[in-house]
Amino acid sequence: MTKWKSATKAVALGTTALLAIAALTGAASAQDADKKYKIYLSLSYSGNSWQSEAVNIVKALAATPPYDKQVELIEVISGTDPQAQISAYESMIEAGADGIVSFPISSTALNRTIKRGCDEGVLFFSYDATVTEPCAYNVSYITSGFGENTAQALVNELGGKGKIFLSRGVPGNSVDKRHTDGAMHIFNQYPGIEVAAEYYSYWDDRTTQQETAKALAAHPDVDGIWAQAGEYGAIQALLDKGGDLVPVVGENSNGFRLALANPEMQAKGLKGVSSGSPPAQSGYAFKLMMEILTGKRELEPTNIQYPLPWVPADKVKLCEGDTFENGCNTFPDGKVPSSFVTEVFNPELLPELSLASALEGKPTPGATIQPLPAEVTKAPNEPGINCQRCEPPADLYKLTDVEPTVQP
Repeated sequence: MTKWKSATKAVALGTTALLAIAALTGAASAQDADKKYKIYLSLSYSGNSWQSEAVNIVKALAATPPYDKQVELIEVISGTDPQAQISAYESMIEAGADGIVSFPISSTALNRTIKRGCDEGVLFFSYDATVTEPCAYNVSYITSGFGENTAQALVNELGGKGKIFLSRGVPGNSVDKRHTDGAMHIFNQYPGIEVAAEYYSYWDDRTTQQETAKALAAHPDVDGIWAQAGEYGAIQALLDKGGDLVPVVGENSNGFRLALANPEMQAKGLKGVSSGSPPAQSGYAFKLMMEILTGKRELEPTNIQYPLPWVPADKVKLCEGDTFENGCNTFPDGKVPSSFVTEVFNPELLPELSLASALEGKPTPGATIQPLPAEVTKAPNEPGINCQRCEPPADLYKLTDVEPTVQP
């Protein structure tokens, strides 16, 4: 063979190789564009309105274009046993999960399994409740101060003294711990405040009503109630007891907000503020995950803070439509169940959602997924809540939404 022919053959072979590589690259790019991501929605505790709405929000977003063509969404409920959720995580990792959006039952027990998943390329996003494994993303409002702010609001209403009940959430969960730690930081400053009863209500109206009724039987002279989710059940227990009502601070159920704004209940002594956990956190976490998976965002694992709602009685405003518009924050009686958790909308982060999204998991007709703002709000480090070996800020329990009107 001549040198010319050898050279020609080499060029031809090289060209063929380049064309093959280009073809493979093009095929890979097309495959990436058409890729369907396997996303698991992992729940531990479930069964209340808040959890149902958080799940429905993710389902609705996953069914909204273009996610409807990009996502295979699989829901798994493991219950309140950490080992059960660990086993669920392990199965998801083995099944080839691209991402796991999760309400974790423990801030620490799941860490080892989460780390193994991260090492295998799985994105872990926790919403509302948090974990302390550094490779996970936490999207939560709990570092924004529900516990301390609502506790101070209750102390203000009581003039710094009185018997109170603490209606807590799920034992061992980071949300319950952070709320209660923040609240007790305030209550412990006031010697006149006595915690007469403390009970776990599992963030459920019916359980809260039952447990509050038991506490009222032993302490009918209670002066106020500090409640996590399920707070409308506390109102029902007070109404069942009869007589005057007392100040109640709680979360975001529609029934609670309507009660706070009801002149008849106000005349009986009901005062308070609606704050607490937005189910919308699940949707924000899901969209952030999808932006990372689809190459639209670069974001290292971090703690992201969702804003704290704050609606005193005089700020309750009824909505005329099916979403939050013109400053409204509550729906008329009969439009949604009393247990419906109102904070499912965020015009900036989740403009794709409507009532049908939160109630039924259905996409809003005509809606398409909108990009999130470029910046995220970083949450402060809180040992045992969202980090392991870290220093808490000096003003960990700083009041942000209320000022003391009575001194300790």
